[in-house]
Amino acid sequence: MIRVASHRLEKNAKFVNSLNVFPVPDGDTGTNMSLTIQSGFKAVNESESDNVGVLGKALAKGLLMGARGNSGVITSQIFRGFSKSIENKDTLNAMDLAKAFDDGVKTAYKAVMKPVEGTILTVARFGAEAAMKKVESTNDTVEILKAVVKGSKVGLEKTPSLLPVLKEVGVVDSGGQGLVFIYEGFLEGLSGQTSGDEEYVPDERDMTEMVNASHHQSVQGQFNTDEIKNGYCTEMMVELGKDPTSDEEFNNDTLRDYLDTIGDSLICVADDEVVKVHVHTNYPYKVWAAGRKYGALSKIKIDNMRLQHEDIVEEDQPVAEPVQKQIDYAVIAVSSGKGLAQLFESLGVTHIISGGQTMNPSTNDIVDAINKSNAKRALVLPNNGNIVMAAKQAVDLVDIPVAIVGTKTISQGMTAMLSFNPEADLEENEENMEDSLDTVKSGQITQAIRDTEIDGLKITKGHYMGIVDGKILVDDPDIVAGTEKMLDKMIDEDSEVITIMVGQDGNTEDAQKVADYLDDKYSDLETEIHQGDQPVYPYLISVE
Repeated sequence: MIRVASHRLEKNAKFVNSLNVFPVPDGDTGTNMSLTIQSGFKAVNESESDNVGVLGKALAKGLLMGARGNSGVITSQIFRGFSKSIENKDTLNAMDLAKAFDDGVKTAYKAVMKPVEGTILTVARFGAEAAMKKVESTNDTVEILKAVVKGSKVGLEKTPSLLPVLKEVGVVDSGGQGLVFIYEGFLEGLSGQTSGDEEYVPDERDMTEMVNASHHQSVQGQFNTDEIKNGYCTEMMVELGKDPTSDEEFNNDTLRDYLDTIGDSLICVADDEVVKVHVHTNYPYKVWAAGRKYGALSKIKIDNMRLQHEDIVEEDQPVAEPVQKQIDYAVIAVSSGKGLAQLFESLGVTHIISGGQTMNPSTNDIVDAINKSNAKRALVLPNNGNIVMAAKQAVDLVDIPVAIVGTKTISQGMTAMLSFNPEADLEENEENMEDSLDTVKSGQITQAIRDTEIDGLKITKGHYMGIVDGKILVDDPDIVAGTEKMLDKMIDEDSEVITIMVGQDGNTEDAQKVADYLDDKYSDLETEIHQGDQPVYPYLISVE
């Protein structure tokens, strides 16, 4: 189920990304959710248990550590509640399954400080409610999942009526759509029927994951190389019907049954054109002969696992690492771009997590950064509204005190650093840095990727948009004019300093034109230009 759901969401991630409300080239909900569910699948795939409760716990931990973006975090919370509900179960009946979905939704709602309807939460709730209603009339788990899928789709269709901005743009909630793909994958996995009545065939990535898991379970767990029963990891791809050595009609079950007699750790999957095989055996030539009966061989591979295992044993010997001096404070900021990283470091940031709007770091990325800092305490600046939830999840997964400063933009992050005092305690720094966020306005210039209308503003594909504190205020075909118009809307009588950060798609010449415009119109303001190198946004601008 998890594998099919991961595969289904990955294949549809671009579509989910396209549902982003803002017409900017950074709609990453599908990517975030896909990476999140892949992390959960990997954890389940590496488990050696077939106990439902154990697998549920593995799924929840994998999703938690791999959660990216708000939708990814909420998805992890749904299945945290789901797994908690089934933790003492060996198998699941219809009531168990329905209740698990219901408990998952309750956990997710509690995890969000201010739940908003018209989002992934609504879709999850409709699915759970449908399951609880269906269980009153059936004890069939497949029917329960059908109800979950149907109910979640009803909830998805309602999202535009519950969230005005979705209705205005004419899209459903992207996170909710991602969850529907996950639920559809569950149903396909449980029922054995894939979309379009086609048999689901693992692609190269799936095969790699399955092979890696197979190696992990069958080889790494053996303490002595001599205990490896079948010494050759053998892989092949057979192009069915291409110059076969036999007239025997191909049957995947027949081939699988034969290979099972000469090896273990067997993976044998096929579609109408190819069959892919992975097996541990002492007779690679017999594997290839069996494949040649049905067609030509391609992508042949053989590894001596006994030699590999000896190398691994040697490599696994502990190597002393240099002792890193413990520091009092780790100040960790998320940013993308060499120039932005240098600016943050000049303000006192000790560690940079590479990421931002185009690639949200996972909870595990943030945990790793905290753990590797060797600090007594840490402050984290997410610098993106879609990263704050993942950062907050990390707090409970580390052993040192951590505070999350709720910075939602790069400009807020830099302003917060001006209030950081290395001599103050964690709580005082958190409070002072949070208070400073109201003193800065954040502006972003980027290019529209589609025609739309938001808050009464007509937006044209290819034009430059001026976004101020998350709201699109300007649409202009000229990047300099658009930036100047945006600044006119940002500047007020309290403004003193303007900072322009030039991105990968911007240039200092246009930034200087904007600075000259500001000098002429607002002569009492100070303007600074810095190279930020950030993607997506040619210019990031702060007004303080």
